[in-house]
Amino acid sequence: MIDGLIAGKLYGTAQTRTGQSGKAFVTAKVRAAVGDGETLFVNVITFSDTAAAALLALEDGDAVALAGTLSPKVWTDKHGEARPALDMVAHAVLTAYHVRRKRRAAQGVATPPATPTGEFDDDL
Repeated sequence: MIDGLIAGKLYGTAQTRTGQSGKAFVTAKVRAAVGDGETLFVNVITFSDTAAAALLALEDGDAVALAGTLSPKVWTDKHGEARPALDMVAHAVLTAYHVRRKRRAAQGVATPPATPTGEFDDDL
């Protein structure tokens, strides 16, 4: 197994499932760009509550970065060609929402909503 980081776009939506032991987990597929317009599918599973919540909050096509354990695989497409894929057991998920929140926290100031200044006459 390989520890790795991947980034890509969620393909479809994440799904909650229940194992034979009754423990819930989440599965998802991520399309990661590998160059020359090619993409690589990463089959993701997570047992972490925080990673699961982050994946379930995303929609099809949302950008996501994941950290976890990778296992290389090969699958056959409908034309009979062998294609590479990765299986990942994700331990951490980072989304655009998390990045914005961390940037605000690093600045040490909550961004207040914009308030207009000056005289306004909204009579129409």
